[in-house]
Amino acid sequence: MRINLLSNRLAAFSLLLFVVTFSACKKSPKPEITDNTNGGSGGTPSGTRAQLTLDSLYLYAKQIYYWNDAIPEYSAFNPRQFSGKSQPIDNYNAELFALTQLKINPVTGKPFEYNGLGYPKYSRIDDLTQANPSASSSLKSANVDVDNNGYDVGIRPVFYTYSNSDKYDLFVTAVYPGSPAAAAGVKRGWLITKVNGNAVGASYTKESQSVFDSFSAASITIEGFNASDGVKFNVTLNRASYKSSPVYASKVITRSGKKIGYLAFARFSSLSSADGSSDKYLDPVFADFSSQGVTDLVIDLRYNGGGYVNTAAYLSNLIAPSGSSGQVMFTEIYNALMQSGKATILANQPLIGIDGKILYQNGRMLTAADDNYTVAGNTTLFSKKGSLGGVSNVVFIVSRNTASASEIVINCLKPYMNVKLVGDTTYGKPVGFFPVTIENRYQVYMPNFETKNARNEGGYYTGIVPDVLDEYDDPEYVFGDERENYLSRALNVLAPGSTSTQSVASVGNRKASTESFRSQQIKPVNPNSEFVGMIERRHLPKK
Repeated sequence: MRINLLSNRLAAFSLLLFVVTFSACKKSPKPEITDNTNGGSGGTPSGTRAQLTLDSLYLYAKQIYYWNDAIPEYSAFNPRQFSGKSQPIDNYNAELFALTQLKINPVTGKPFEYNGLGYPKYSRIDDLTQANPSASSSLKSANVDVDNNGYDVGIRPVFYTYSNSDKYDLFVTAVYPGSPAAAAGVKRGWLITKVNGNAVGASYTKESQSVFDSFSAASITIEGFNASDGVKFNVTLNRASYKSSPVYASKVITRSGKKIGYLAFARFSSLSSADGSSDKYLDPVFADFSSQGVTDLVIDLRYNGGGYVNTAAYLSNLIAPSGSSGQVMFTEIYNALMQSGKATILANQPLIGIDGKILYQNGRMLTAADDNYTVAGNTTLFSKKGSLGGVSNVVFIVSRNTASASEIVINCLKPYMNVKLVGDTTYGKPVGFFPVTIENRYQVYMPNFETKNARNEGGYYTGIVPDVLDEYDDPEYVFGDERENYLSRALNVLAPGSTSTQSVASVGNRKASTESFRSQQIKPVNPNSEFVGMIERRHLPKK
């Protein structure tokens, strides 16, 4: 729970309902520009819709961006310089990129949001007309979003390119539950050798774009064999809208007298209960762990890019030991302007309840400017969930894809449990955000707060380095297979010297090993297959 948590918990900034509910509201705030205050008043400029939106994006950053102290005054930055592209969102993205490259990390000597790819590491703008569909709709998108909505064939294909050649292997590294691929029996560990009848694997340079286009189409046929046992497959998959589960797999493994609960978790999606008191995906997993007497945990977050903060807190409460209730889980720290209640531009963002309706208090419509952004008002306490209470050891499986809400779970449990990490260095995102909507179409995410655990630890902008560092994300086995590299290493941390009860199959000339691949050559067919972020929507009005 939060300190001073009101009984009527507010859920702000619903991802799609804002557009529907507020179609009659103003499209974006008409900016007031001043060169001598942080968000004070001044003259209202004239201009086109796009120019005013460029101004608004600047003003939001000037007031609510976590590193707003690095943003120069309006005349020096000149947001309207970013107006040369034909598509408005391209102009907005160009401005956002410029805004996010101003604050320098003294440790790295580069901007906090630098990633070398020409776009911000953390900030983003989503066009809501291109958002993922609900399971009953037929809109256009290709990823499973943080509300578990998918519209694709349902697999996560990845190129594993070789060190000294242009050859590659194309693996299915995950299958999204509820998807067409799951219904067709597709498994992680499938090695794809043909796409739509064409052989693949000879040249990444020549074939990667064609493979990407094929997986983006309405239908695709894949052929190959299961890398773990050599069984061949040939299946045609048709894109469809579906509702997925964030749980890839769960099981209980017995090693050296220990009962080890294993959970592979895809994303921190919305909790299934409106009040956050239960979750239909996580609760059965931990109830099973408890009934089987689990003593230790392995939580697989290797492809988990984050999601909602309240779901991260819920998982932490399921994992946490008995007696943790009332202890500090984590604290969110906003910039000084927001903490002092002077981020006036937030008055343009109505608060929306989880039912999609505008929230009122004492007859007045609430806005984000009514929220409490103080440190005291944004400290989350443990409130133990479930009956699994005797676990003191937890190993997290992580990779470069492990980000944000995943990292906050790891960090917040460290003061209270024996936490170990196995895998590759994590993404590095100790900051979170809530979205603001402009033009009733574009949802802007920029870091609003930094998180710290009970020992005031955080700041892992370059990632969290595992205790057992291994860059090889083994694609050959399903989640939970004890032969898989990361799980095998995690089990060895908890039960040193023990061995798998599963036999190792010999599959022809297949020679996947740590010598075959380099981690920097693991390239998802769709680089945006995971959402990366930490969304806060538990806002508290000022007293």
